[in-house]
Amino acid sequence: MGKNTEIKFVGQPIFKQVINLLEAINIKSIVEKHNADYYYKAFKAKTQLITMLFGILSRCDSMTEICEGLRAMGGKLNHLGLDKAPAKSTACDGLRNRDNRFFENVYFSLVRHYQSFLSDSRTFGLTFKEVLLIDSTTIRLFSDILKGVGRDPKHDGKKKGGLKVHMLIDAVQSVGRFIKITAAKVHDKNFLKELELISHSMVVFDRAYNYYHQFAIWTSKNVFFVTRIKKNAVYKVIEVLRKHTKESGKAMVLSEEIIEIQYSPEDQNGIKTKEKKTLRLKKVCYQDEKNRYYEFLSNSMDSTAEEIAFLYKKRWGIELMFYGKHIVMQSYHRHLLEAA
Repeated sequence: MGKNTEIKFVGQPIFKQVINLLEAINIKSIVEKHNADYYYKAFKAKTQLITMLFGILSRCDSMTEICEGLRAMGGKLNHLGLDKAPAKSTACDGLRNRDNRFFENVYFSLVRHYQSFLSDSRTFGLTFKEVLLIDSTTIRLFSDILKGVGRDPKHDGKKKGGLKVHMLIDAVQSVGRFIKITAAKVHDKNFLKELELISHSMVVFDRAYNYYHQFAIWTSKNVFFVTRIKKNAVYKVIEVLRKHTKESGKAMVLSEEIIEIQYSPEDQNGIKTKEKKTLRLKKVCYQDEKNRYYEFLSNSMDSTAEEIAFLYKKRWGIELMFYGKHIVMQSYHRHLLEAA
């Protein structure tokens, strides 16, 4: 009886299935575009990509752990597309010297290819061309090494040392659109200046990004936002659209108001002028099913209070993504320190 060659082995390890997803894009053309293999005879760009994915998915904390982990797999490396485990020095050289734009291009090529599988139907029906989320996370890896790094807290808070990762995420596809890494002491609002948003898009973020001058610019360009109002915000109520009495244990809109906030516009150098202008916004007070109270702010006058609350609730999903990306960034910077 001959060997059955028609059997399809579907029980592949998860990591192998992840590697198979890379076959959907032309990695060779990306390598050539960035000249990513020019200085490397053995440790090719795709090999480094697989090596780093192994380290991230295996929760490795150092390049030594990654290389030893691959070496321990022995004859199973062919399932990952590797001939042998890379030497630690070779892997560190690649991490330190290879152009990071290669990996960025791979990421966005995968996003474009699989975008039809990444949609979230709960976001459909909203009257915006795009719904985008913003958040940041602080990587404090260097706080023990560089004691002077970071912003000094006003009161008794912890000093933020190290790096801060800001991310713009597509709420429909749950994938990153734009990432910027700054020093932890850089104010969150500066990230908003880097964004290029199309007209009739909606961007959602927390109150750390409150920046009235930028809000006014967006409003003039029909770019909409939802955020939480600062606790010390000073404003004038122009009109009360609705008001309801609290009901314990019920998620509901408590009030909806049109308010005016006064702000100082900035010149071309980002310096505040003495001129005072007013910005008209919608303020929504909301209570969730656990009786937690929130005050939202938006320039979308046509959105209902319920839609505004829903959009901000959508932003909470970013926290789960950031937990994973925080681990990735911590691991990445440990590897950089080890490679230095």
